Amino acid sequence: MTRLVLVHGIAQQYKGPHSLIADWYPALADGVTSTGATLERRDVTMAFYGDLFRLTGHRGLGEPELDASDVEEGLEQDLLLAWWAEAARAERQVPGPDTVVRGRTPFLVQRALNALSHSAFFAGLADRSLISDARQVRRYFTEPDLRTAIRARFLAALTDRTEVVVAHSLGSVVAYEALYSHPEVVDLTLITLGSPLAVSGLVLDRLLPAPRDGRGRWPACVRSWTNIADRGDVVALVKELAPVFGDRVTDVLVHNGARAHDVRPYLTARETGRAIASALRTAAGD
Repeated sequence: MTRLVLVHGIAQQYKGPHSLIADWYPALADGVTSTGATLERRDVTMAFYGDLFRLTGHRGLGEPELDASDVEEGLEQDLLLAWWAEAARAERQVPGPDTVVRGRTPFLVQRALNALSHSAFFAGLADRSLISDARQVRRYFTEPDLRTAIRARFLAALTDRTEVVVAHSLGSVVAYEALYSHPEVVDLTLITLGSPLAVSGLVLDRLLPAPRDGRGRWPACVRSWTNIADRGDVVALVKELAPVFGDRVTDVLVHNGARAHDVRPYLTARETGRAIASALRTAAGD
């Protein structure tokens, strides 16, 4: 019965498809209802892959202890530094990379983690959680078997009745890559929330397929694409996808409050509800 497939982002390894959709569906329904339309729970499926990041055989309690010395050079470090720079730009209380600090900080990464602790965006996240989040992104792009397994989870959630894909954060990367690699899928509407797809150097240049001359490829099975971002979303460093993926992308800015990257305010936004309702009406009229 699936008409709409949801795709989550990072840091969901201790949840499951049923608990996630129970968390997401009320916000999704509120957004759609705000436009005068409706979306039944039975028409929605969660493409869940979080458990593929869950550690096995860990003997300690809670998350493994990670600190700045555990951050790998390359993508992990670059992501943390990029989040720091964007948080400092968006939030006055976050000291920026150029801020002079007293005393010595042993690692640039530790400075980044200390600064991010002042961010409302990352409120309540311990250093190990921030590092774990960056590590999940790095693992997706550097571990081919994991990448394939994650994309397979998404593709398995699609049915011949699926009309809309709503993908958040890293989930937008998963959906984009999987849809591009399967042009035989029927025409779909893609709605991306807080997407990092256009972030050059960190994400864009690592996509499959690789961009051509800095331009991303259009998935053949996607009939329309709406990208929704909050101006203060630290993960969606580049808020507009149209300059990279073409003017067929409709870019929309929303305001999500302090938790700019949280999926729930994205889903309750009237703009998101309107994009979903319009796509479902269009598909019903075909």
